[in-house]
Amino acid sequence: MEKPIVIDLFSGCGGLSLGFEMAGFDVKLAIDNWEDALVTYRFNHKNTDTLNADLLNLDPAKVEQDFNLHEVDVIIGGPPCQGFSVAGKRIIDDDRNKLYKSFVRFVDHFKPKAFVMENVPNILSIGNGAVRDAIINDFSALGYNVAYKVLIASDYGVPQNRRRAIFVGLLGSEYIFPKPTTEIRITTKEAISDLPEDTINDGESYPNSAQSDYQRLMRKNSTTLNNHQATVHTAETKRIIAMVPDGCNYKCLPKEMWSLRKVHIAWTRMDSKKPCFTIDTGHNHHFHYSYNRVPTVRESARIQSFPDIFLFIGGKGSQLKQVGNAVPPLMADEIAKQLLKHL
Repeated sequence: MEKPIVIDLFSGCGGLSLGFEMAGFDVKLAIDNWEDALVTYRFNHKNTDTLNADLLNLDPAKVEQDFNLHEVDVIIGGPPCQGFSVAGKRIIDDDRNKLYKSFVRFVDHFKPKAFVMENVPNILSIGNGAVRDAIINDFSALGYNVAYKVLIASDYGVPQNRRRAIFVGLLGSEYIFPKPTTEIRITTKEAISDLPEDTINDGESYPNSAQSDYQRLMRKNSTTLNNHQATVHTAETKRIIAMVPDGCNYKCLPKEMWSLRKVHIAWTRMDSKKPCFTIDTGHNHHFHYSYNRVPTVRESARIQSFPDIFLFIGGKGSQLKQVGNAVPPLMADEIAKQLLKHL
């Protein structure tokens, strides 16, 4: 059977693409307007064309012609969601919403057998469901049966309690979401305990052997460690982090220190015995469960389920943002494998 052909819109560095490739799809084209993410995408997805473009002004007919895409089976992607605010029952017509509309426009043009769109969970509840209903109506008008659900990444072998709203549209049948693949959640420690406290230069050998099945899975086909540059904090920051136990946050500090950082996530340590909290785009409030520093790019990538052979390119801040914005590949793989049954 020929592999179904996919276009990835708002692709980022390619977490969703990687999951679909693992499941047996052929991702022909990835479109994004952030060149840093596309540099990483190209490095890791050698057989996929990329296009740096603003989807707001992109003509799908021109894309079809330029990339010879006359038969597209699936369109996937995660349009930015900042614009999904609501006035009454009407989605405010701001430019960021129009990015979502461009996803609809591509589906309308290519008429794929299916689409998969991911977003933040509260997209389902904004305006008492007005945004969710508008999405369903937009795609129903194009002939798609739309199913939606909030999936938790840790249900699918990802060591992270990341929640994402997934919309799947099919021509014909209705998509059945994959059942959880595991009852035993993979812990943060099982994900990253083999990675050392200090910086390892890119391309050096692993200093420790794998200590869990998950680590062995992530190391598959990889002989060297990359993207593991440790952040150097001030002595004062390290002193305060050291006071916070595994899995705790600012509330484990003396009360007079609570106001040192005025955010509710301040001084949060990962919990070694549980899946990690959601890995975001990198800041200095979340810390390793035992080392007195923020996680490295590779540690964050492990928690997102990117294999070690997937390399992130660019400055460290950019790399952390690329990782944090991505869909966990192992969760994407399960969504894609289930979709394959429908196709």
